[in-house]
Amino acid sequence: MTGTTARAARTVTANLVLSLDGRYNGPGGAADFGAFVPYATTEVARDQLTRIWENATTAVLGRVNAEGFLGFWPSVADSEEADPRDRGYAKWLVHTEKVVFSRTLTEAPWEGTRLVDAPAADVIADLRSTGEGDILVNSSASVIKALLSADLLDRLYLIVIPEVLGGGQRLFEDGLPDSRWKLTHHEVGELGETALVYDRIR
Repeated sequence: MTGTTARAARTVTANLVLSLDGRYNGPGGAADFGAFVPYATTEVARDQLTRIWENATTAVLGRVNAEGFLGFWPSVADSEEADPRDRGYAKWLVHTEKVVFSRTLTEAPWEGTRLVDAPAADVIADLRSTGEGDILVNSSASVIKALLSADLLDRLYLIVIPEVLGGGQRLFEDGLPDSRWKLTHHEVGELGETALVYDRIR
């Protein structure tokens, strides 16, 4: 048999934590995460943390998350006292390929990091056609929104906390294209938080 077999495009995934009213930060602004903190270290949250990276080979981040993560996760990777799920994610994040969107950074904040200043849809489409393993857009809402608008996301890992914040930024805004999703996993934690995995139906 002759000819070549077309390689399947990589799966593009994203993870985010949302309130019941669909917000990823509180009314105090972009750094208002107080309502989310109690849910960050539950069993359900830590299991979801493992789920998001176990098939991923590329982490995609916005600049703010990249700089914030750099100040926290490397120390977890080196800590013998850290929860094994936290440590597993931290080691993966430190060592995996990272793509960081930024208009202002001139030097990559992590080793193994490539800075990009281009439309998210273009960058992800290029990544999707090369390499292997999932591409994880790692808690970076601005990138996730751009990919939802371009219909380039294949899987959403969400944790929904049982609180209405009444203010803050929303992930799902008016103007997104129609799309259908299949619930492939759900789990409810002791604080009422719910881990959800949705796959895009195409």
